[in-house]
Amino acid sequence: MNILLTGGAGFIGSHTAAALLAAGYRVILADNFSNSDPAVVRQLGKLTGQHVRCYAVDVADRAAAGRIFEENHIDAVLHFAGHKAVGESVRQPLRYYRNNLDSTLTLLELMAQYDCRRMIFSSSAAVYGAGNPAPLTEQMPAGGCANPYGRTKFFIEEILRDAAAANPELSVVLLRYFNPIGAHASGLIGELPNGEPNNLMPYITQTAAGIRPRLRVYGGDYPTPDGTCIRDYIHISDLAEGHAAALRYAFDHTGTEVFNLGTGRGVSVLEVIRAFERATGIRIPYEITGRRPGDVPVCYASVDKAARVLGWQAKKSLEDMCRDAWRWQQRYGKNQNMQ
Repeated sequence: MNILLTGGAGFIGSHTAAALLAAGYRVILADNFSNSDPAVVRQLGKLTGQHVRCYAVDVADRAAAGRIFEENHIDAVLHFAGHKAVGESVRQPLRYYRNNLDSTLTLLELMAQYDCRRMIFSSSAAVYGAGNPAPLTEQMPAGGCANPYGRTKFFIEEILRDAAAANPELSVVLLRYFNPIGAHASGLIGELPNGEPNNLMPYITQTAAGIRPRLRVYGGDYPTPDGTCIRDYIHISDLAEGHAAALRYAFDHTGTEVFNLGTGRGVSVLEVIRAFERATGIRIPYEITGRRPGDVPVCYASVDKAARVLGWQAKKSLEDMCRDAWRWQQRYGKNQNMQ
């Protein structure tokens, strides 16, 4: 079966590609490389021993994306493509709405044209907003999002629900995942941000490597035990296996279903720093600065439904996540260059 991964050279897309290739699927990537590196495709080849076909396109461009469907029979789409930085979305909301919604609408139109009936969407815990108490369950109301990034995810979920309601043969799986960190245990693929990182772990590893003088912790006065935000951090390889489980489910399912993918455990920013220091023996200098716009104090998942329906659960520890992220950082050095 041919599986199209949009944003497939990114952090989550590339690890999911590795998991799907190991499971015997034929993977086709589409990426405009606005926040990823073309060398990831070569690294996937090294990791899996397989040729990985990749189209350097923006999937919001209907003509360019249409060539993928024209040249390949696509059995399912895993849709990762989209802008994803919370703070940036607050500063540039129109850019986020235009990019994230346009890419989804284009894909849905092409799927209908080429009779592709399965989509796994890369959603986010951000759709729950700030009004729901943790642990967050799939039955809780969504839509009270704290930032434009989260609202784009919520709007896309609603678009996909409407599309599935209008087409009884369409299978849509919405994966609301929490905070993926770490890297592949091989050290061949990992998180490779362009410019200053927007996520915690690459900021920590770059600080450990001496690229950054210190880590900035956004907010130390939240209503949490140590004053820093609490999140549900999940190993990227566990998350990738969750997508593989969701894909299997999609082939036996129609309509729309939603699953949280997390560990079910909340961990503060300072606890992550301490875990990294224990796992690596490296002290991380940090400073606590002002809160970041759009952040909520506490966010972690209930993962019972994914375990019950998909037969999936996260297995790796926080220390595993830290060790694998540091291995990745060490392999590619201060320039984060995979050449």
